[in-house]
Amino acid sequence: MQKLFNLQNKLKAVKKDAENPFFKSKYFDINGLLSALKPLLNEEGLVVIQPLTTLEGGVNALKTVVIDAETGKALVESVVALPSNVDPQKMGSAITYFRRYALQSLFLLEAEDDDANSVSGKQPPEAKNYNHGGTGKCESCGANMKMSAAGKIYCSALCWKKD
Repeated sequence: MQKLFNLQNKLKAVKKDAENPFFKSKYFDINGLLSALKPLLNEEGLVVIQPLTTLEGGVNALKTVVIDAETGKALVESVVALPSNVDPQKMGSAITYFRRYALQSLFLLEAEDDDANSVSGKQPPEAKNYNHGGTGKCESCGANMKMSAAGKIYCSALCWKKD
């Protein structure tokens, strides 16, 4: 688990470099995600495979496995059922979508907010000494600091987003 710990400490937010015209939003595509992830996986001697598999009852699924290259031992495994769809184009899109979100979930990846915060120039305040004997209060507004699922500290009042 030390290798996964090291990897998560090295990971930075992944830039949203693809656009979804239907929802008028940005996201990071699978290629951008892999470009950010592969060098760090290699550094730690980890391998990720995402084979298609079948669950009981013939349900198609995507399996994601993180393997320690030295020992060959699977450190983390995840299996998610795929939607039943006979259209190969739609199935391909679904597989890519599930691959991306499986990796995002396994490695606690955050998307870089290149929309609101960078445009406004506002960034979250630093949480000094949070969980290390500090007060756990935002130095800007005094609200409680919280920790996201990805381990990032932020002001619960989101004061940096307010005008």
